Amino acid sequence: MQSSAEQGSDRLKPDDAPRQFQSFQEFWPYYVGEHRHPACRALHYLGAIALIGLLTTSLITREICWFLAIPFASYGLAWTGHFFIEKNRPATWGYILYSLRGEFRMFRFFLMGKMRGELIRIYGCPHPDRDQQQLVEC
Repeated sequence: MQSSAEQGSDRLKPDDAPRQFQSFQEFWPYYVGEHRHPACRALHYLGAIALIGLLTTSLITREICWFLAIPFASYGLAWTGHFFIEKNRPATWGYILYSLRGEFRMFRFFLMGKMRGELIRIYGCPHPDRDQQQLVEC
């Protein structure tokens, strides 16, 4: 079976990524690359909001059901973006702590209006085309 590189695709997948990132700074461009589509990022932002809302509700009401709903709501939204929009595997599967940190960094950049600039910094374009490996809308 041919690897993705042998098939002519430069698309970075979790299987193709370095097995061990030496730092979060090394992981961050990979994480951003797995979230190139704005709709996927939007689902991640909704998942982060759901996490914060459910955690807050759980603490205020002291009801465990809200806390138990957190992974279903937050991961459910984020993974929907990966499976149906990005068509990749969530980075969480291989890099749990780095991906959680990346999730909140991406959400913070979104809230500060800096995520577009971060895509431009890393890829030279706000919406790099994953499938064609071309920069679009630049």
